[in-house]
Amino acid sequence: MHPSVSDLAAATPAARDRYIDLLRAGSLGTVVLGHWLMAAVSVDADGRAEVGNLLAVVPALQPLTWLLQIMPVFFFVGGFSHALSHRSLQRRTEPGRSVYAAFLRARLQRLLRPTMVFVAVWAAAALAVQLLGGDGPLSDVAARLVAQPLWFIGIYLAMVAFTPPLLRLHDRYGWGAAAGLGAAAAAVDVARFAFGVPYVEFLNFAFVWLAVHQLGFLRADGRLAASGLRVPAALAGAGLAGAVALVAFGPYPLSMVGMPGEKVSNMAPPTLALLCHGLWLTGAVELLRAPAARLLARPRVWRGVIAANGVAMTAFLWHLTAMLGVYGALLALGLPFPAPATSGWWAQAPLRLAAAAGVTALLVAAFRRFERPGAARPAGGPAPADPASATSPSPHPAPADPASAASPRPHPAPAPAGKNAAAAPPRASGPAAALGVTLCLFGVLGLSMVGFGGLLQGRTALLVAVHISAPAAVVMCLAGWLLVETAGRGAGGGRRGPGR
Repeated sequence: MHPSVSDLAAATPAARDRYIDLLRAGSLGTVVLGHWLMAAVSVDADGRAEVGNLLAVVPALQPLTWLLQIMPVFFFVGGFSHALSHRSLQRRTEPGRSVYAAFLRARLQRLLRPTMVFVAVWAAAALAVQLLGGDGPLSDVAARLVAQPLWFIGIYLAMVAFTPPLLRLHDRYGWGAAAGLGAAAAAVDVARFAFGVPYVEFLNFAFVWLAVHQLGFLRADGRLAASGLRVPAALAGAGLAGAVALVAFGPYPLSMVGMPGEKVSNMAPPTLALLCHGLWLTGAVELLRAPAARLLARPRVWRGVIAANGVAMTAFLWHLTAMLGVYGALLALGLPFPAPATSGWWAQAPLRLAAAAGVTALLVAAFRRFERPGAARPAGGPAPADPASATSPSPHPAPADPASAASPRPHPAPAPAGKNAAAAPPRASGPAAALGVTLCLFGVLGLSMVGFGGLLQGRTALLVAVHISAPAAVVMCLAGWLLVETAGRGAGGGRRGPGR
């Protein structure tokens, strides 16, 4: 029996940083709304559907991506959450013992469970359609497009996997670690655009997103708020000025999301312009922290944030399925498709959005239980200290005291062995968990590129010089997830939580 939203709200510790919960739910919600708005579906002369991008049809709308491209905020929140979670596990584990496997399971459980269900359901559905000879006007497009948001899951997996070593760098160098990653991203772009070094741009999938993630560590230590609003204002100002200058005078496009047919994308692979965009967004949301905290102190608002966080990942995974389902129904009913960006298209937009939201709600009701893993106790370790820590609705563990969320110290000393310490994990658990997260990473990234179509035709996509087919990607996802679960459980999975 899972606690109600009201129970969770009543159990929320006073020291909890509720703004982080709002940013997590709000960033995913913004991505969902953006995808629904940008989809420009048309029907060709043969009656087959084509899905384009509204921003390509109306380039004047591209500046909106400087607000709607909000994924850097989610990765910033992830850095904050991962720092707290890793330090919490270290405090409850014998000194010198690895918490890596338990950390991966704790951080990824709420992410991978709903993702693996999504992968399994879509793989089975796509296979059934092909075996039965189904070939609807939208089926091939749907099988390809629904998997594209999985790139975000892959990037997030990498961030979780690299948290322990990057957190050690942060503890030693602080701002220098984040600056070093930013400098590496700049060097990659110089090598790419000034010297034409082939393939070097793909390194920025790591450097750009990990630099944003590193800012979350700084927030967890209270360093972003150490001088009031001066640091956030400096981040926002410098980031915005840098992005404007790079777009105006450099080889970077205006749009902060990928556009069809463009020679250079700020997203794939990420560029220095996107990193500057992430800096200004991070500074901007930190400037809004105080007024948002006052708003979140209202019980009704906080209950809404809790409810949204409880289904955010499920809604993210299924929102394109819902949108394409709505378009499929329109095609099946023979209703007219106004040309994208025309007055008829805009008039129809509110109805399409409402229908997509309704279908998403039905899918969330069907699959939300997979985003709710049960509480776990460390093997041989203590139960959670309080109800709130065991039933927390948000993406980070509740701090034990007010200082733990904002203390500038790296982390408190670990508990003495034998007292509130988790049992020693098996020696093989760390390598097994690392292998598992690597398989998941390649699997979800492969699926995001090849999609679920062509399961029987051997269609492949090139990922880091390796051709990956959809069946191979599905197998890697499921095998990697089982490894992470098994290794983490054997190591004592810590408190309840992925993503908490």
